[in-house]
Amino acid sequence: MKVDTTPIQDLVVITPIVFEDERGYFMESYNENKLKDLGVDIDFVQDNQSFSKRGTLRGLHYQNPPFAQTKLIRVLEGEIIDVAVDLRKDSPTFGQSFSVKLTSENKKQLLVPQGFAHGFSVISETALVMYKCDQFYDKASEGGIRFDDQELNIDWGMDLKDAIVSDKDQILPDFKNCNSKF
Repeated sequence: MKVDTTPIQDLVVITPIVFEDERGYFMESYNENKLKDLGVDIDFVQDNQSFSKRGTLRGLHYQNPPFAQTKLIRVLEGEIIDVAVDLRKDSPTFGQSFSVKLTSENKKQLLVPQGFAHGFSVISETALVMYKCDQFYDKASEGGIRFDDQELNIDWGMDLKDAIVSDKDQILPDFKNCNSKF
């Protein structure tokens, strides 16, 4: 496994080593010991999976402490633009976003630490996304930010007027008014 840093501290892209031959491929998508050796020491407790069609935009979501979640996101089928926004008020990159294309082909994963909002847009016909979490879901702790917040100005890789967004995500507050406790 290879861990690449991003311009935002603690937010990293993980690329597994893939062994390919005429039969297909094999890879370790997660190996606790190898990640610890690379400085990533997270105890994951829950796996989530979603299936979405082209144009779907999910996010931006987070959970406040004490149920804040670290997420390790990967794509099993399709392509997404994966986005994380730094909500840590004491961070030099507070309010900055980072995006990366995660695909079933490139097999990259994004590790989104606690203190970030997360979301993704589907840019292929469909996408099957799986992610690990280090805390269980807690409805009372959830929060979010509008996907089209003007201050964040995130490039989701699609025309936002065509985005398929849940009713819940359409009424999230903007960045300045979110209820983040980080």
